[in-house]
Amino acid sequence: MHHKGLKVMAFVLGLGVAGTALAQEGERKGGVKVFLSGGVSDYTGDVGENINTGPAWGLTVNLQPLNILGFELGYNGSRNTVDNVLLPDATLTRNGATGLIKLAPPFIDVVKPFVGAGLGASYISASGGAGVYDSDLVEELPVAAGIEFNKGGLTAGVRATYRWLLDESFANGVDLDKDQGGLFDASLTLGGRF
Repeated sequence: MHHKGLKVMAFVLGLGVAGTALAQEGERKGGVKVFLSGGVSDYTGDVGENINTGPAWGLTVNLQPLNILGFELGYNGSRNTVDNVLLPDATLTRNGATGLIKLAPPFIDVVKPFVGAGLGASYISASGGAGVYDSDLVEELPVAAGIEFNKGGLTAGVRATYRWLLDESFANGVDLDKDQGGLFDASLTLGGRF
C-alpha cells in the first residue's frame, strides 16, 4: 500500500518539475502563482455517511507556461469529525499532495475559468476511531473546476475539487456495499503572481 503511494507522490513531483521547466521558457507576468486556500471538505458515498463536513486548507504553486495550459503542485489538508455516538472523539485529519494539469480559455487573463485533473496521495490520520477508522496512505484521482481573478501581482479565486479515493482502507470498519466515495472540497484562494 505504501509502495503505491510513494509512486503516486513521485509522479506528482515529476509533474511539478516538468511544469517548472516549461514556465522558465515562457517568461511573462503571472507565469507563476503561489496561493493559499481555505474552505470546507466533506467525504461522499458510503465512506462519508457518518463523517461531518469540516475545514479544508492548502498551499499551491501554479505554473502557467501557456495561457491555455497550467500545472499545479500543492499541499492540501482537512479535518473531519465522525458523527457516531459510539466514537464521540473520532476525527480524520488528512494531509496530502496533489498534482494537476489545468486547461483554461486562452483569450482572457483577468477572469480565467479552468478545469483540471491529476493525481494525488494523502495520509489520513485517524484518532478515536479504533476498530472502524485506521490511519493510512490513500491514493486519489482529483478533478477540479473554478475561476481565478488576476490583476497585477494578485490572484484570487473560487474552486471545487473532487478526489476519487482509490483506496479506502482507512475506513475498513465501515460497510461499503454501495458507492465507494471520495472527498469533495470547495475553497477560496488568495495569493500572488510572479
